[in-house]
Amino acid sequence: RAKACADKHGITAFKWDVADYDQCIKGVAEVVAKLGPVDILVNNAGITRDALLLRMKREDWDLVLQTNLTSVFLCCQAVLPAMLRARYGRIINITSVMGQMGNAGVANYAAAKAGIIGFTKSVAKELGSRNIRCNAIAPGFVETDMTHYLKDGDGAEKFKANIPLGRFASAAEIAKVTVFLASDMSSYITGQTLSTCGGLNI
Repeated sequence: RAKACADKHGITAFKWDVADYDQCIKGVAEVVAKLGPVDILVNNAGITRDALLLRMKREDWDLVLQTNLTSVFLCCQAVLPAMLRARYGRIINITSVMGQMGNAGVANYAAAKAGIIGFTKSVAKELGSRNIRCNAIAPGFVETDMTHYLKDGDGAEKFKANIPLGRFASAAEIAKVTVFLASDMSSYITGQTLSTCGGLNI
């Protein structure tokens, strides 16, 4: 997918484990060496390992927290020195409506995504004076590989019934909000979580 995007749009793709400190440092160094300092960081890594709390395995808790939350911390730390020197930066963290609402069977996922919201607010307060803005986006259900199992049959319809707009979001709709937060159109917005969930959380 990354190669197809690169071939079509001329985008340079890099690959590393964003939940691994050493790989983050090395990966960001490779990006900087090829493209220059990172001005905009979008933290979008996410996995699920759903289970009811009583049956949730410790390794599934750890893996979701490491991938979904610790990766945000690691990537921010890796790009921050250059942003501080430039006195400019835009950080957009992809959280989830589940981090705001919670739900049965997703305690690990909801905890990680709620952690991103608190992290975003703290970073915004810490770095605002250096012209570094940090915001979060909280999507609801989005048509991605992670939700493919909900697309067919009663599963999808049950969830759509609770969404005022009556459908899942497209990835492009989330991307548009990301572009807004990365641009000067949102120049006076920081520390906020923009719910992009079709009204699921109301």
